Amino acid sequence: MTIHSLRNAAAWRLIAAVLALPMSIAAFAEAAMSGSMKPLGSVRFAPDNDVRCLLSALETGDPATGPSTWILKAPVGCVVPWHYHTAQEQLMVVVGEVRAEMTGRQPSLLGPGGFAMMEGGMAHQFTCQGREACVMFVIFDRAYDIKWGKRP
Repeated sequence: MTIHSLRNAAAWRLIAAVLALPMSIAAFAEAAMSGSMKPLGSVRFAPDNDVRCLLSALETGDPATGPSTWILKAPVGCVVPWHYHTAQEQLMVVVGEVRAEMTGRQPSLLGPGGFAMMEGGMAHQFTCQGREACVMFVIFDRAYDIKWGKRP
């Protein structure tokens, strides 16, 4: 074996190890958790405390102390007005069309599978558009807080 082929083999092993790491971490995290599964039809939505047209359900985590995942449901025309959080927020559209707006970015219409990520402190707002209610997953990477309006 030449030095060149040894380097290539070592490089491929390193690449394989790096690619396998996220799967190993995910498997470890899954094994460490009790796990849960829930069909969308069984989600018990409750009126949101801040936005009257919005329904929400906490899926995982404790928003008072750490990361959390929420499912939101909004009728057509519902606007979640400008706000921001300390935490990073990730939004994934499951059903409907969501107009996502962020400071410093062009508005975007997100359909099923659409994704938006807002770093902590980035002001944003969402509007459910289209012909059907919107369903979205929202994930926060740390304790949840909300500040209304565009960031000063």
